[in-house]
Amino acid sequence: MTNSNQKTSASSKTTLTDIVLPPDTNYHGTIFGGNVMAYIDKVASIAAMRHARSQVVTASSDSLDFISPIRTGEAICLEGYVSYTRKTSMEVFVKVEAEDLITGERRLTATSYLTFVALDEAGKPKEVPEIIPETEEEKWHYQGATERYEIRKKRRKEAREREK
Repeated sequence: MTNSNQKTSASSKTTLTDIVLPPDTNYHGTIFGGNVMAYIDKVASIAAMRHARSQVVTASSDSLDFISPIRTGEAICLEGYVSYTRKTSMEVFVKVEAEDLITGERRLTATSYLTFVALDEAGKPKEVPEIIPETEEEKWHYQGATERYEIRKKRRKEAREREK
């Protein structure tokens, strides 16, 4: 059960499917990594906006792990949802799969975590509802989120110190 300050991960779930055509691919006949990154950011942004019901900005892209390529003629299938929240920020998990449109077979091709900050009408950070994970997968991502947050915080601090 949720209250007005809570939402489930499922309420932010966002999916996108597109076919990979020759202009989308490199000389190996596989989709450009930058195209995959753009799709991930788009899906994650929509998931974050659904959760916060406001504008958002990307604060970080913690990881993008490419697992296998997506070839010309296959579909790229993305699914993202808010996996964790803090006061004004949201971590979004995105899974990318390739689908053989003839056989229906799917395989995991990439995973990513991104962080977004919700903005009010003045462009200032605003509070977001707490996330309630329900499925085993959602709970697994939620349980690891504090550790990922601490790693992000440390990485930002080190980057600022290098610039001094």
